[in-house]
Amino acid sequence: MTDATTRRISGRVTVRLRPGVLDVQGQAVAGALGDLGFGPTRVRVGKVFEIEVDAADADAARVRLTEMATRLLANPVMEDFEVEVD
Repeated sequence: MTDATTRRISGRVTVRLRPGVLDVQGQAVAGALGDLGFGPTRVRVGKVFEIEVDAADADAARVRLTEMATRLLANPVMEDFEVEVD
């Protein structure tokens, strides 16, 4: 819910496995692409969360999205994340 001091701001949190972390899902996709004739390829699978938050400005929205990523959306042991605000 927005009030006079906040507005709805859209953003994205992109989560990727850290370099060196085995990406089993990516390997499966790469194998399937090879089976379809796309040749040898390296695939890393990630997640993109498109989220709308109520915040005073883009900086406040970025802080909220970062907290969401840190607390729930990304596993800090295995994953890195990037926050973008529209």
